[in-house]
Amino acid sequence: MGAVKSIFSFRGNRPAGDGEAAEAQAATAQEEQGGEAGEASGVGPSQVGRKRKASPEGHPDKVPPKKMAQTKSRAIFESLFLRGENSDIRIRAFEEEWCLHRVYLCRSGYFASMFSGAWLETNMDVVEMQMPDKNIDCESFYETLGYLYSNNIAIPPNRVIAFLATASMLQLDELILQCEEIMKVSVNVGTVCSFYYSAENYGLVDIRYICHQWFLDNLMIRQNSELLRGVGLDLMKELIASSDLLVIGVEIDVYTTLKKWMFLHLEPTWSGSQEALLAAADLYFDEYKTNSDGTPFLETDLGRAFGPVFQQLRFAYIICDLPSARIIEQDAVIPATWLTPIYKEQWLMLIQAEQSRELGPTEVYMSEIRGNSMRCGGQLDADEPCSWSWSGFNFAWDLVVSYTNRCIVFRRSALNKSCGLSVSLLWQRRVVFRLRVISFDGTGNAVLRKDTGYQVLCLRRHQELEVINLEGQELSFPMYVACNFLYISEDSDPRQYGQSSRSPRK
Repeated sequence: MGAVKSIFSFRGNRPAGDGEAAEAQAATAQEEQGGEAGEASGVGPSQVGRKRKASPEGHPDKVPPKKMAQTKSRAIFESLFLRGENSDIRIRAFEEEWCLHRVYLCRSGYFASMFSGAWLETNMDVVEMQMPDKNIDCESFYETLGYLYSNNIAIPPNRVIAFLATASMLQLDELILQCEEIMKVSVNVGTVCSFYYSAENYGLVDIRYICHQWFLDNLMIRQNSELLRGVGLDLMKELIASSDLLVIGVEIDVYTTLKKWMFLHLEPTWSGSQEALLAAADLYFDEYKTNSDGTPFLETDLGRAFGPVFQQLRFAYIICDLPSARIIEQDAVIPATWLTPIYKEQWLMLIQAEQSRELGPTEVYMSEIRGNSMRCGGQLDADEPCSWSWSGFNFAWDLVVSYTNRCIVFRRSALNKSCGLSVSLLWQRRVVFRLRVISFDGTGNAVLRKDTGYQVLCLRRHQELEVINLEGQELSFPMYVACNFLYISEDSDPRQYGQSSRSPRK
């Protein structure tokens, strides 16, 4: 911020009319004719069209051209912008006034349009400016005006939104690109919300994508109160609906996250630790249930706005686990009318899995997978062997996931105690799966990302399959293993999944 302070010490510039200013003003006139060529060659505006001066020894000046250009540019900046010498226009904003020059202001598309044509301000000597964007402040506006004189500006990452807003209003494409580059390397838990919504407002497609991917990767593992408060309804709906959401745990954990998120939007002034957040949310909804005679919260006037977000939950993978089903029932947040058809579908699938001899899907239909796959995951804290299984998948299908010798392995194991309640232990089973392995740096940006894509897995009893090999990869821990599973019965009614069984593959 040192450069910023040195500039602000000259903010109250005043017009003058002699000495260095005359030379600078002549340079601006020359620049209108040949300034672009001068800048392209690295020569400062006051040098365009001039002969090189000799040094006192009679030899050509040995000052490097780049340094000479910087010296001249600095002299122009100080005399014309900081001191306002030979000003021909005054700009008023934020209760301040700056003496400036049309020839430099017209480098901005905004001012170029203002000073040409039939606008009211075209021939005015004093222009009063009202800022249409609340993100623009006095400092960013003043610094950006200085950029028009120097083509140089220092933008701290924590101030980039203000400069982006100012550059967008003044139609400075190069400065917008500079802001975009700063944002790309500054996405973290403290900036991602403001960056995402700013990218939407100012049309930064790449930044929006980067932030959206950050949310998908980190929402479930790096959440805090400020982050959850910053995510709006439409964005949360989009994230919860995505099969790319990195779920560490199972689907009930997504529901728990939504419950905390909704509580923070209803009680924006709440403060406390992350450990206390869930308890506070449970207490809030329990009191509301008592006071509303048991009406499901999402059917009340207060909760109805959150309904479309909660509808994106994959309830089929919540109610198939008894403790999770009891949480849903006790909270009384979800209307029973949402769950009754899902219980029926799950019961029919249970009977079919037990009484039919079908093995599972033979092809991958992306239209069936999107929005329907089970999302689950685990965390590896060190490069050491470990294994786990997810209960509830296809009625406790006997699938064990192992990490050993830098490999992720799927294994069917009917002897595993955690799979002892499996309903259907056919000798051979098929299932659609996708597995991702991801590691992050301290800001939540991926440093390792491996993805199998969607495949059909076919295993016999006690058979195992190496899914991902990480040998030779530079691993950092914790490392996250995320899975998507989908078992679609060949005899199932395709309308259950909202898609045709003959949908073309993508």
